[in-house]
Amino acid sequence: MTRAFTHWGTSQHFATLRLPTHDAGTQLEGPMIGRSQRGARFALDPFDAYRAGIVTNPNVVVAGSIGSGKSTLVKMMVDRALRRGRRVVIVDPKGEYGALARAHGVLPLVVGRDGWCWPSSLDERGDYDFVNTLLTSVKGAALSDDEHYALDRTWASVSATRPPRVLAALSSRLSPFLSDPSRSAERTLALALRRFIEGDLAHLYDGEGEPLGFDEPLVVLDVSQYWGSESISLAALSAVAAAQHLALRTEPGYLVLDEAWALLGDDASLRWLQGSWKLSRARGISHVLVLHRWSDVAAVGSEGSAQRARARGLLRECETAWLFRQPPDEAAEMTAVLGLNEREAHWLPELSRGAALVRYGAARSLVQLAPDERDASFIDSDTAMRSARAR
Repeated sequence: MTRAFTHWGTSQHFATLRLPTHDAGTQLEGPMIGRSQRGARFALDPFDAYRAGIVTNPNVVVAGSIGSGKSTLVKMMVDRALRRGRRVVIVDPKGEYGALARAHGVLPLVVGRDGWCWPSSLDERGDYDFVNTLLTSVKGAALSDDEHYALDRTWASVSATRPPRVLAALSSRLSPFLSDPSRSAERTLALALRRFIEGDLAHLYDGEGEPLGFDEPLVVLDVSQYWGSESISLAALSAVAAAQHLALRTEPGYLVLDEAWALLGDDASLRWLQGSWKLSRARGISHVLVLHRWSDVAAVGSEGSAQRARARGLLRECETAWLFRQPPDEAAEMTAVLGLNEREAHWLPELSRGAALVRYGAARSLVQLAPDERDASFIDSDTAMRSARAR
């Protein structure tokens, strides 16, 4: 009795079917971050992957439920980037990166206490656009035609001197209209600017002395005092300043945006992020978006809105995705946003702690993180919980 073979399967066919029968990893050099399912060392720097033709852009999304391993990954990724001579700026909304900063000989900069942020070396148009973004965010809506006109006229009166404190200069010109309800456009702008000068947003984007510098290889911008407030999206716009500073450097840089929903949920911030995304290759910036719950993405804008479409499109355009364990309902939303296939969706709720489905270009790997002794000093995110249990 003979057996007839109707089809020969090759490794290429298995890769197309996403069957993890063989996984040699990225084959990239550099510090190891984990091991693929078949035991191969796994290293993945987005700039190395771009130069090797593995990905078409250096942007990264990291997603997973609490305790799944995503914070460990991000800290290991940053540490290895710094060891490679990369520059890194982290917008830290919960104050979780202090140990990592100290391991590299720096202290986090608490925005609003240690200094204020402003994009470096922007031309006049760049300054204007940033002011427009801040005002749009604080209003929660785009400027009206009358407000644009009022801003343009005020801008023309202050821009010639290029004042070091742009918001203070604009506020000074518009403050006389605070008591004049007949000039509603000027009064609306004056009220918004007042929040940045002496209100709840004071010291974020205006203050005495020079704005924060970004001279160290690692800069951690701690905006945790705004965590849980409606101002978190405005505080997260410090990423604009960070991106501009990174863009002025010759070496590649990472911009890590933890709790990235704070930017995705604000339409003005999302528009900026979309523009920065498109320039990531030219500027040499890898945007690293860290998300905990995919339901936050589902809540961006209203169903069918351009804002929600922009948020989902931005995430789909990440050529590298580290996907950690998600509960079934969140995994379903992740599948919809990223366009995962059935097999990829199946893996997400089954992943163990520290294991991730990694998508990089057309390739896929199942990776188990492998922290070393050095990593142990800064990756622990559960210290407070353990000390509470001990008490």
